[in-house]
Amino acid sequence: MPEDDKQIRYIEHKLEHCPIPPGKTENYTFVEFLLFPGRTLEAKRKLYQGIVARLGRLGIQASDILIVLIEPTLENWGLRGQPASELDLGFRLDV
Repeated sequence: MPEDDKQIRYIEHKLEHCPIPPGKTENYTFVEFLLFPGRTLEAKRKLYQGIVARLGRLGIQASDILIVLIEPTLENWGLRGQPASELDLGFRLDV
């Protein structure tokens, strides 16, 4: 992904609107990514491990972290008025 193309949203929910699942602590953290498909399983493993390591430095246990990747097909992304599947994105997805 290009360095200048990072769209990040951080949403914190009040506990009364998002209860903690059974067996989790008050540090329960749900991380969700919406991204183009194409990353290898190894790239995803590195992502998961990196997130857990970084959140661990904040005192969040691995058992309190849930990570979900949502990967709609390129046909379901509209960029510049065209499906992303018909565009040169300028970067590789198969990493």
